[in-house]
This record gives sequence, structure tokens and C-alpha cells, in this order.
Amino acid sequence: MSDIASRVGVSHATVSLVLNEVPGRRVSEKVRERVLAVAEELGYQKTAPANDPIGGIIVLLIDDLMASQHAAPLIEGVRSAAEEQGMAALTVVTGGQVEFAESILDYLGRRQIVGVIYATLITQLAPVLPTKLSSYPAVLLNCHQQRAEFSSIIPGDHAGGFAATEVLIKAGHRRIGMIDAGRQRLEAARDRLSGYRQALTTYDIAVDPELILSEAWSLDLGREKMLQLLDLPSPPTAVFCFSDRVAMGAYDAIRMRGLKIPDDISVVGFDDESLARKILPPLTTLKLPHMDMGRWAVTELLEKVVQPKKSPVRLKMECQLVIRDSIGPPP
Repeated sequence: MSDIASRVGVSHATVSLVLNEVPGRRVSEKVRERVLAVAEELGYQKTAPANDPIGGIIVLLIDDLMASQHAAPLIEGVRSAAEEQGMAALTVVTGGQVEFAESILDYLGRRQIVGVIYATLITQLAPVLPTKLSSYPAVLLNCHQQRAEFSSIIPGDHAGGFAATEVLIKAGHRRIGMIDAGRQRLEAARDRLSGYRQALTTYDIAVDPELILSEAWSLDLGREKMLQLLDLPSPPTAVFCFSDRVAMGAYDAIRMRGLKIPDDISVVGFDDESLARKILPPLTTLKLPHMDMGRWAVTELLEKVVQPKKSPVRLKMECQLVIRDSIGPPP
């Protein structure tokens, strides 16, 4: 395949798409015919059976899985989009070890690899990337670079923070608290907080530092911070929580004070975990678009295969506002 790619003047991945008869019209008919002609001239023969359903491999390198619900939709988005294109997605957990990622790419070599998707579980600036990533068409998933070498996609956390706060403002609230993760390394936390601040400013509501409590990233800490907000001389009538888990802790604290949601206080979360639909009242939240992000990464990767000089793009995908029963007018 490398010899064919060199003769035709296209990437190895483009040759793989043609010779493995991957469906779709990403490769022009002229290039397809040229690849097939050179392949015949060089005596190329497929080593896989003629009925092999796999037309190429997309490698998904992800730094961690942990006990998180976020990894599954990322992986499923990549898998389903790859399958629709007649390919297989091979997922490798690197543990964040760049040396291990390098060895994986070394081991796989040129085995029908169409390209590589490099993913992180936590939205962030991309860590040190494997140097061999530049040898393949590649896309970054849930991480990005300050100076973009690769196309990337992350959630629109700032816009999500704005939307979460705006829906409370439109319900009539002006004293809105935020329980924030506060960990500076978390880009999502910074962006959601900045979205909250911008929404208040946009609607001419002063940002009150007393209503912003940080360092909450678990149910227990959400409960603790919510109790602190409720104990203020002038407590908020609504609260935006960094995550659904934090919001569940806030629910506990509100009940401990003998208050009701949304009669006495409104709550909005973020992430749309499965429990957000099941708690009472069901939680209004923002849905992370992880599955759609995974699918976009495959589409962008295949475009890069046939357009190697395509400029990198940086995309922030919208987080959908999911309205449930945790918002009411201020008491």
C-alpha cells in the first residue's frame, strides 16, 4: 500500500479506503481509478478474504475510562460512525502514558489503519501527544491545542453555563448561586463559570462573589456547599451546579433544610447523567454531546484522509438544555 500511495501521490489511508472498497464518495473517481490501476500494475493482492466486512481500522486512543459515564458515549459515537463507513474502531486505553501510545502506534504500524482519534476523558488542552500521531490522519476528541496541528472538538461549556443561568433568569430569578468545581486544571469548570458570569452581566445582574462557592465536584461536596448557600443572610432563590452529581448533593441539602424544589428554590445541573431523569423532581440540566462529538471526529478524520492539506478546525459542540421539573418562579 505504501508503494501505491507513493506512486499515486496520495496518503496511505486513501489507498486503504480504495482497496478495501469502503463505501461513500470521499475519494474522487479519478483518484480511485488511478489507485486501482497502479495496484494492478504492482501486482497488489488483498490478503483478507473477499467478504471481509472490515474495510479499515480507526484507532481510538483514550487516556482513561474510570468509573465515568462520559467515556461510553464518546466511544459509541466513534464506533457507530466507523461501522457506517464499513470500518472498525479499535479502542486502546493509554492511561495517559505517551510512551505507551507511541508503542501502540509502532505495533499497529500500517495494518489497514485509516487514521487515529486521540481522546481524553476530561475536557482539556491536549497533553503531550505521541510524536507518531503526525504520521497518520488524526483528530483530537474532547481535547484541543492552543496552536492547532490537528482538528479538534470539545463541548461548548461556556455556552452551556450561559444557557443554564439564562433559563433561571427567564424564570424570574435574580439571586442565582453557583456551586463550581473550582479546580483550575478543569477547563470545563472555568468555562461553565465564565458562562454563568456572562449571563448575569448580559441581563444586568451584578455578580455577587458571595453566591459562588468552589471546590465541589462530588455529591458530598455539593451538599456541603449548598448548606453554606442556604445559611447566608440572603440565600439564593436558584442555583446552577457544576455537574449533576453536585446538584444531587444540593438536593439533599435543600431537603435537610425543609425546603422544596422548585417551590422554594430552583436547581440546574450539567452533564445529563441517567440519575438526573430519575431523581424527584427530575433535574433540568445540560446534555454533553459526547456521542455526536465521536461521530463528528470520524467524519472529520475521513475528510482529512482524502484532503491531507485540509486546514485543522476547532469546534465547540452545543450542549443541549434539557428542561425538566426543577425550575420554578422565585418564592
